[in-house]
Amino acid sequence: MPFFSVIIPLYNKEKFIRKTLTNVLKQSFQNFEIIVVNDGSTDNSLLEVEPLKDPRIKIFNQENKGAASARNFGVEAATGEVIAFLDADDLWLENHLEELYNLYNDFPDCGLYCSRYLIQLSEKNIFQPSFSYAIANQFRGIIPDFFEASLVYRVALTSALCIPKKIIRNNSFNTKVSSGQDLELFTKIAIEYPVAITNIMTVEYNFSIENQLSKTPIIKKTLPDLKQFDEKEKKNKSLKRFLDNYRKEYALHYKIAGDSKTSHDFYSTIHPENISFKFKVIYFLPRIILINLLRFKRFLNKKGLEFTIYN
Repeated sequence: MPFFSVIIPLYNKEKFIRKTLTNVLKQSFQNFEIIVVNDGSTDNSLLEVEPLKDPRIKIFNQENKGAASARNFGVEAATGEVIAFLDADDLWLENHLEELYNLYNDFPDCGLYCSRYLIQLSEKNIFQPSFSYAIANQFRGIIPDFFEASLVYRVALTSALCIPKKIIRNNSFNTKVSSGQDLELFTKIAIEYPVAITNIMTVEYNFSIENQLSKTPIIKKTLPDLKQFDEKEKKNKSLKRFLDNYRKEYALHYKIAGDSKTSHDFYSTIHPENISFKFKVIYFLPRIILINLLRFKRFLNKKGLEFTIYN
């Protein structure tokens, strides 16, 4: 039985999937299986996978149902003890699974095991996020406050973590949510279990692709219902701050999309202490200015500049 089951949802990633898979096959830790769930691709993605004749690669096909459904399918098909997720356009460095394996053995009772990662903003621009205001860059172990550490950059990045199968099978991705399934699931797990992190960079996260997808108007997305965490937030100020960052993001993007009512609904649920003067000024700007500021932010991302207005 393999130790890791690597689950890769695949939808129209013909330009990336072969390199992504090749990097998995080069891992220093080799006790794994790879489950590729083709989610109704209409390009040549499968043709890019088929030449990689490794018996550990298992290909499954389903009609297009989205990444959450594909990941859940992969979990059900998995035979490994631990589930490692990987998006078809992200890259693992050769030590990724080895670092997670060691972390799992050193801290066996966690719900999430997270690795540090690099962010590719554009083809030529990569930078290293830091959680140093909450945990030092050299810190390795169980994170004292997961939600505080995740206020600026996400500790739990889908392609940079693994989850014991016994936990993920009781906490599947929400297929009714089209954007933010990972936020919802990882929040649930982190509320109930400790979270451990490595001190080594092992993943290259392709944000340039996600940034293109994020141009889809928010009114066309189905977001997680954050009200489900209301009672937990009352007892955990860090969780409230963490989720309020997403409420701020949603409020701003609904305003940009022209849905003032939903925007106000999100804004009104944010605790006043979690609304900075900077964000308040930006939020109350006219919509046309916000649209141009968003375009300018995406332009800066392509030039290698990343920042947040939510803190």
